Amino acid sequence: MTDGRRPGPSGSASTAGPGGPALPLSASWVAAAMAGGIVSGDASREFGGVSIDSRTLAAGELYVAIRGERFDGAEFAKAAIAAGAAGVVVPKGRGASLPPSREASADRRSLGGGGSNERVVVIEVDDTTRALQSLARAVRRASGAKVVAITGSAGKTTTKEITAEFLAARYRVIRNRGNFNNHIGLPLSLMELRQRPEMAVVELGMNHAGEISALIGVAEPDVRVWTNVGDAHLGFFASVDAIADAKAEVLQGAGASTLLVANADDDRVMARVASFPGRTVTFGIEREAAVRASAVVDRGIDGIGARVTTSRGSVDITTPLVGRSNLANVLAAAAVATEFDVPLDAIAARAATLQAARHRGEVVRLASGVTVIDDSYNASPAATMCAIDVLARARAGRRIAVLGEMLELGGHATARHQDVGRAAAKAGVDVLFAVGGHAAHALADAALAAGMARAAVRHFATSDEAADAVAALVTRGDLVLVKGSRGVKTDRVVERLTAGRG
Repeated sequence: MTDGRRPGPSGSASTAGPGGPALPLSASWVAAAMAGGIVSGDASREFGGVSIDSRTLAAGELYVAIRGERFDGAEFAKAAIAAGAAGVVVPKGRGASLPPSREASADRRSLGGGGSNERVVVIEVDDTTRALQSLARAVRRASGAKVVAITGSAGKTTTKEITAEFLAARYRVIRNRGNFNNHIGLPLSLMELRQRPEMAVVELGMNHAGEISALIGVAEPDVRVWTNVGDAHLGFFASVDAIADAKAEVLQGAGASTLLVANADDDRVMARVASFPGRTVTFGIEREAAVRASAVVDRGIDGIGARVTTSRGSVDITTPLVGRSNLANVLAAAAVATEFDVPLDAIAARAATLQAARHRGEVVRLASGVTVIDDSYNASPAATMCAIDVLARARAGRRIAVLGEMLELGGHATARHQDVGRAAAKAGVDVLFAVGGHAAHALADAALAAGMARAAVRHFATSDEAADAVAALVTRGDLVLVKGSRGVKTDRVVERLTAGRG
């Protein structure tokens, strides 16, 4: 906790800051923020929160009727009112047919009684998604919080979690839940700024050009962190350089007071940050950087350590998180934290207790003597190469890799999967399970061509099939890496191996 001053980079502070009672969400203020109009209900009525799901909405909240590819949220506005919504936001022309209160809702009997017949506020807007984003931006501005936004091809969520942990040594911090990092999830996360934290740490995701730019416009971050450029979502872009250009949208809208934390080891990042109008702080392992790791000690599945040098001094850091990619994530977070005067000893203490997020490099030790590296949340070729490197450096009886097909690679899929297959063979993987369709076949064939024995390479169409085979094979002392795109559901393999934690 701080002395109540508003935090600023390099120790700057102002007397006006966050804290105190939560920001109220009155109907009149919400409508103005959304550039919408109140067509019924009391303009002074306050909402207890914001929801886009009539099934989970809490009584007293504002329901925003988002339109998706396969649904129209306005069709559920009556259900939201019946569930106790204090207000609803719908497209223009859609409010007149809504019941004036929960009591008047035709859905009330089917959903249960109770509640108030106070008149529901109906706000009409041109576009409900943009209205939600505009409201989030207004809350962000009114909160007084400093906002740190993180993007990159890999490690966004982990870097977000580490950064929030480091900053929490001194500040009241909120972070977006899980990977709420898109055009809807980010605005919903920013609504937490109503509680007036001192700092917010959010991640910005994308798989098409223009998406980061839109998110920057909503979050208006004081600090931007660019972790790396990789080949995730390559199927939506002409090249990795095109991905870098899309990620570079994180630099937009910055001013002289904006801070950028950038990866000195990534050529594509550094080639694009030269024109940044604010101040840049770099982090890295291989190259000179403002925050740099040296004397790296890789302890395999037991984590990694290094001497970390910053403008505030040096400190030895050890973390249970595995691999050099996670060390880079720690460095990025440390760069942010030191800019906000978090002491180095506090950073080191928190680094020592970090735990991997679920399915994101978790090391799970089973009573049977088998160890699982659960990195099944998602995969790209570059991230999978890093995971294979962790597997190769670890001491184990056998190194077993369960690699699911990497999706969203388009015409690059076959070649990128072949690269991964060759990398598995070169790393000395003892047994390889490839899971998925044609691209997974290409991965397995490349591993065989690179020298793996045919008996050591197996292919399965689905993760459920692979799970049974892996469970039947593993024995005490084995180390099993599980990684794949979410759509391939390699987490099913982890579930099978860890059932009963045996």
